[in-house]
Amino acid sequence: MQFTPISRPRLAAALAEKIAGQDPPAGPWWRVAVDGAPAAGTAELADDLAAALPPLGHPALRVRAADFWRPASLRLEYGHEDVDAYYQLWLDTGALRREVLDPLGPGGSGRALPSLRDPGTDRATRAEYVELPPGGVLVLDGPLLLGQGLPLDLTVHLRLSPAALARRTDEAERWTLPAYARYSDEVLPEETADVTVRADDPRHPAWTGGQSG
Repeated sequence: MQFTPISRPRLAAALAEKIAGQDPPAGPWWRVAVDGAPAAGTAELADDLAAALPPLGHPALRVRAADFWRPASLRLEYGHEDVDAYYQLWLDTGALRREVLDPLGPGGSGRALPSLRDPGTDRATRAEYVELPPGGVLVLDGPLLLGQGLPLDLTVHLRLSPAALARRTDEAERWTLPAYARYSDEVLPEETADVTVRADDPRHPAWTGGQSG
């Protein structure tokens, strides 16, 4: 696996150009996931990518995986810091597929729900459905997204070494670190993703997408 240095601003632009330069593999829409621990900056990259797409003729729908977590009564059934539950149960993959990924897949309606439940209040967001026109791009971000059978057209994994992940994770969230170690061992996201970004130094990332231009 060959990594090429690339600046963070250029990374989002290069990903947008990669998408704009080819037809979606499965249907009229692209379903793109930016996977990785929050400490790797997945939300920021997803935001930048969503902003870079419309000037290239591709409207974007920004979705956070955290807005499709299961209700607290289910995801916290075994406690607030249960590693296995965080790894396997927090994300409502059924709702994410039903409300977002399948409608933007082959034969879909293009009508997707941008959010389901506020992870802070645990209440329904009451968001309205959005019509994404053909050629549009779903930009989803979140942790532990690969290996769950989600129908995705392009996956980008932001990799942190164990030391960098521990260093950049807030103290209150350090209990999640064993879940990421398990994810790395079982899913091999660095090898599974279509594009992998080494993000140990946020100022100087490197990616597997080729020449950075």
